Amino acid sequence: MGTLPLCAFSAEKEYTDGVFIVNEDWYGHSNSSINFLHPDDPDGNYWDYRIFREANPGKELGCTNQYGAIHRGRFYLIAKQERDPGATVTGGRITVADARTMKMLYQSTLIDPSGMQCDGRAFAGYDDHKGYISTSHGVWVFDLDNYRVKGMIDGTENPNGYSAGGNTNSAGALYHGQCGSMVIAGGALFVAHQEYGLIKIDPTTDTHTATFTIGDKVGHDGAGIGSVVKAKDGSLWLSVTADTGGLGEMLPYLIKVDPATLAYKIINIPDGCYPPASSWYAWTPDSFCASSQNNVLYWCGGENSWFSTYRIFRYDIDSGDISLIIDLNEEDPVAPWKVYGCSMRVHPQSDEIYMSLCHEFGTQVYITRRTDAYGNTIRDYDMIQNYWFPSIPVFPQHDGDEAGIADATPGTAPGLIYEGGSITATMADGLTLEIYSIQGVRLMSRAIDGDRASFAIDLPGGIYVARLGHTVFKFKK
Repeated sequence: MGTLPLCAFSAEKEYTDGVFIVNEDWYGHSNSSINFLHPDDPDGNYWDYRIFREANPGKELGCTNQYGAIHRGRFYLIAKQERDPGATVTGGRITVADARTMKMLYQSTLIDPSGMQCDGRAFAGYDDHKGYISTSHGVWVFDLDNYRVKGMIDGTENPNGYSAGGNTNSAGALYHGQCGSMVIAGGALFVAHQEYGLIKIDPTTDTHTATFTIGDKVGHDGAGIGSVVKAKDGSLWLSVTADTGGLGEMLPYLIKVDPATLAYKIINIPDGCYPPASSWYAWTPDSFCASSQNNVLYWCGGENSWFSTYRIFRYDIDSGDISLIIDLNEEDPVAPWKVYGCSMRVHPQSDEIYMSLCHEFGTQVYITRRTDAYGNTIRDYDMIQNYWFPSIPVFPQHDGDEAGIADATPGTAPGLIYEGGSITATMADGLTLEIYSIQGVRLMSRAIDGDRASFAIDLPGGIYVARLGHTVFKFKK
């Protein structure tokens, strides 16, 4: 058999310049979905819809996939359940895809390997080898090399046990004592725990090392945490709920926390402004988010936390100024737009804000709005009508976005050559070569040391997918 150079996928779409919108989609009818926005397309072809299904025929995400995060070139998608009651395809609570092509690399219906109900919430990547999944019942360690859930971290469990109340019963254990948003800061993992407050975990040992309680800090017995975000300067910021029962009432504070010492400062929300809304009652990642370019926080807030969808606030940490930058009611009091739930995030490079807007909860009419950092509208993007129920915008990573991402030498491109029982990687120093079956099962993972390296691999006849750094190849044995 002659030497066969492997060519990168040329006919497949790549999603590198734009915005992913992860959608809950229509509960009771359909599994979750992902749309991709090309915000600067010169021909006005702004949208690619349901891109995960397009890239993976016959495969779908799970039910109410609220969270997505790109880490080391892979898209980690976490759903509450594996299949919507109205769907015909079983997806997964955990789905991993190539972040450029959306080709599925792994999927699992379970988070808790024992099979007990353990519904997905969020994902945080720590390094090349390990990530964490927050759930309705604790935080679980996820082995990124082998796509294996290794176990729950003691001290993060739901004190109410596993849910027996059903997926949509907000009075059951499923929606009390949950773990929610997570960030990596100061070399530690921090988790918002509905019952306990802010939990600190040592990633070197995967042990719970401290708990930052809330009620005693704000002088309000029974107060809890809404969510946690990390500011550009590395400080942690917490929103504050009036209780831990998920009833939606917020207290007029932010709490700044030093990730190293847990020293804190209470920031009072002034009259005329509102604190970040929270949604433990049917968990979403919340609209509370931070700029990567400036020491600034953003959130939606209003009189009723569950439906605080009209007003967007901007907090300049350095100056201490909290300002209302968008009031959608003022734009059109008769038929105002509303931010749908948590669907608002800040672009890490441009510092522009992207948000999903609708008129009413039950409408099929959505737009995505793009504004500058002060809330001035740049453009609205119309969408086809559908019950999208958008969750969070997710932004593709580029070189330098995340420490530790290896890439080819500038001006070169990594390549693969398959010859007989050997595969050779070229221009690949510092990259990792992974080979998958067409079903997404990983068959090999090797770190490349040097510009050229060869590995023996015994493959039966068939079609295979190889990933080298950010480049995806396909070949046939």
